[in-house]
Amino acid sequence: MQFHRIFVPVAAVAGVMAAYSSYGWPGVAIASGLLVMWLLLHFTRLMQVLKRAANRPIGYVDSAVMLNAKLRPGVSLLHVVAMTKALGTLESVKDAQPEIFRWTDGTQSHVSCEFHNGKLRKWQLHRPESNETDAPALDSSQAS
Repeated sequence: MQFHRIFVPVAAVAGVMAAYSSYGWPGVAIASGLLVMWLLLHFTRLMQVLKRAANRPIGYVDSAVMLNAKLRPGVSLLHVVAMTKALGTLESVKDAQPEIFRWTDGTQSHVSCEFHNGKLRKWQLHRPESNETDAPALDSSQAS
């Protein structure tokens, strides 16, 4: 269960009540001002992440391998979008849990991430098979 959904509002109300009991209405004004500042900081971070993601193609990441190395279970979707600087391509049904997003790099390697209630549960890196016959071979006359 996600305790922060209950704990944060209860702590905010308790802080305002404690400020009122200690300092009266000026304490409520200060506590409310601190809460508004905290909300504005989170809103500003959200807007900065989305602003950076708006300038990139959907589902693109510079390196899928590096993204795979940086991911940890339990990080939020916003944190992953901030790492990739791009929104992921939605692979699952819209508004269904779990949500699956994919980020692909220039080598067609991709990371598929499964989010449940906005938190990363698991992810998988897929790298395409490199075919040795497709690569041009250097003969000894070219290597001088």
